[in-house]
Amino acid sequence: KGMDIGLFGEEQENEFKSQVSRAAKLCKTDLVSQVVGEFPKLQGVMGRVYAAIAGELSTVSAAIEEHYRPTYSGGPLPETIAGSVLSIADKIDSICGCFSAGLIPTGASDPYALRRQGIGIIQIMNEKGLSFSLRELIRESLQQFDLKGSGELNALTQKVYTFLQNRIIQLLADQGYARDAITAVVEASIDNVPNIWSRLEALESLKAKPDFEPLAVAFKRVGNIIKKSGKLEEGDKPGEIHANLFEHASESALLAAFKKVEKRVSDAMGKGLFEKALLDIA
Repeated sequence: KGMDIGLFGEEQENEFKSQVSRAAKLCKTDLVSQVVGEFPKLQGVMGRVYAAIAGELSTVSAAIEEHYRPTYSGGPLPETIAGSVLSIADKIDSICGCFSAGLIPTGASDPYALRRQGIGIIQIMNEKGLSFSLRELIRESLQQFDLKGSGELNALTQKVYTFLQNRIIQLLADQGYARDAITAVVEASIDNVPNIWSRLEALESLKAKPDFEPLAVAFKRVGNIIKKSGKLEEGDKPGEIHANLFEHASESALLAAFKKVEKRVSDAMGKGLFEKALLDIA
């Protein structure tokens, strides 16, 4: 409830939230109807019909039906943004509720179809370009439950985050992306779901270039040097540079060159130009 969807202006955002909130209040009411009791597959469909008859906005009635989607692997996703947001909210609520109760899928056992719901969340966010923070979404959902302080909240947030990370890995592998590229992109971050695919495409494009292998070797060497540099001194931050300790002019020149590249890369990343960012680093 406290998250900014980030798709509209403030006035439209408030109106949108009001409509989604209304749909959320009504989306399960058709479950007590005789029609759905007799024909369970009509859940959501009858909710839309009843809402329309009652004079609810078309945005609200459509979201009521769509929030169950996808109902099976590979099934159609919600068509409207309201239906998409409500579907994500319903699914993350189910996942977080089960995790907080200790009902976590193990092996082949997944009685509440949490894996399918997790994949549904990722597919919807990617398809609709919903780039709000995945970690914040999880925390917002978990805070609705009776948890034992911030320690349990943080632990469960990480468990659900890892669970969804694994769903993303599965989804990308099923789509035919190379395992090493998937690992590189996913380990960097999955918080902004839509740009996972953009970053992966950029990396795949760079991998196809002839100078990729020596570049990868250089990156690995830099990583190894950092690992061997030892532990941070007290008060130091990762990546912090103490220019006052430089002994040669070449060190200052290297830092100046680094800052120029860092600025270009940061600008490109901010605009979603991930291939340009990688090429600037190269």
